Amino acid sequence: MPKTPKPNITADQIAEMATRGEDVSRHFTNKFKVVRPIQRVNVDLTQGMLRELDSRAARLNISRQAVIKTLLEQAMAASPHSRKSRI
Repeated sequence: MPKTPKPNITADQIAEMATRGEDVSRHFTNKFKVVRPIQRVNVDLTQGMLRELDSRAARLNISRQAVIKTLLEQAMAASPHSRKSRI
């Protein structure tokens, strides 16, 4: 016996069902990735800092931006005021 296709349901319809207290869990797979919004910032760096960043990036074969993000994350994690250090 062939499976019948599930009817397409909109997010608004699911929200209405949830508001009525209906179980809407069947509409979710829990297979998703949370994408946080990105905010761009400008940072002024000296030529020496840029040379060091570029040197590390070349050595690690990653972008300058990836080096900056990695170093910043490590510094914040090591800080006594870091959320990660309290967890």
